[in-house]
Amino acid sequence: MIRRALPAEAPALTRIAHAAKRHWRYPEDWIALWRDALTVTPWFVERAPVYCAEAGGALAGFYALIGRAPTTDLEHCWVRPAYIGRGIGARLVAHAAKTARAAGATTLRIASDPFAEGFYRRMGARPAGTVPSTPRGRTLPLLLLKL
Repeated sequence: MIRRALPAEAPALTRIAHAAKRHWRYPEDWIALWRDALTVTPWFVERAPVYCAEAGGALAGFYALIGRAPTTDLEHCWVRPAYIGRGIGARLVAHAAKTARAAGATTLRIASDPFAEGFYRRMGARPAGTVPSTPRGRTLPLLLLKL
């Protein structure tokens, strides 16, 4: 089930984002650099479209959108490691695309973790360059998903 996230769930969503990032075995000093970017606040959940997936009554993943049509950014899309490979991510991206389209967007822009690029490409996103990241000198693949 995918539903709107609640502000009170922000700490749990943050834990999912951190766990998902750690799944790829990034160094802990990099995780520390990304702490702010991986943190979801109640204020953010109240103001942005943030949706979470539940599996067996537990939070299994979530996504968030930012920006306005015609191009909306997939700001977050994280799946709890225990649920990776079970279709939760695909359902979240499909739901995000539907939500963005309903708001008038024609393109979903994704600054992808390099380990997730193949997943987003299988979902139909196409390469559109790179964007700077942290630590300095690191870049992320930029992908566009036509809605």
